[in-house]
Amino acid sequence: MKPSMSILAIRPASTTIATAPAIRPFLCARQYATQNSLGTTAQPGPRRRKVTAFNDDGRVPWNQLSAGEKTARATQQSFNFGLVIVGIVLTGGVTYFLWSDVFSPDGKTAQFNRAVDKVRQDARCLEILGRGKKISAHGDETFNSWRRARPVSSMNRQDPDGTEHLLMHFYVQGPKDNGTVRLHMFKRPDMSEFEYKYLFLDVKRHERIYLEKQDESKVKGKKQLSFFGIKW
Repeated sequence: MKPSMSILAIRPASTTIATAPAIRPFLCARQYATQNSLGTTAQPGPRRRKVTAFNDDGRVPWNQLSAGEKTARATQQSFNFGLVIVGIVLTGGVTYFLWSDVFSPDGKTAQFNRAVDKVRQDARCLEILGRGKKISAHGDETFNSWRRARPVSSMNRQDPDGTEHLLMHFYVQGPKDNGTVRLHMFKRPDMSEFEYKYLFLDVKRHERIYLEKQDESKVKGKKQLSFFGIKW
């Protein structure tokens, strides 16, 4: 009976020893999984820099902006829109200036060039100034010695009846002598282009040379017949 008692006492011990290793890996795996899950949820996302009116590039969606950041973006967009408006206004102003003064047939530059051509082609002017190809024209004297940089003095005005006037003077210089050219042009509302009231050249020690001069007697004596508002 004693040997059987010893066998029964050993069996429970073997069963306990065999069960322990099976439980330990399960507990370790459970603990490992729990630590990984806790680490994943606790990891913070990447922080973005604060959006201001100076560094906003539009990448952050509107719904993710704070109240201050929305104000900064609105300020930046308003400033950009203002710059666009200013650019459009400046472009329009430069375009109008170039057309009215340079490219327009009635502009100051065009009238200046026509007046210079008349001086170069007039025999009386060539006799005093010299060869036409050698005659140069320029505006008022300035500190700039380059003749093309000297501005031509001119003035535009309009009468109450809508008549436009252009007054201009400039200087001409030739191989023999130099002088001053003055002109006065006008354009009534019913006229398609400017006409000369006078265009003359003044040279010291010489009589005034009129290249264009309006006949005042014809202008005063001419009467237009109107019928139902139509001038004939």
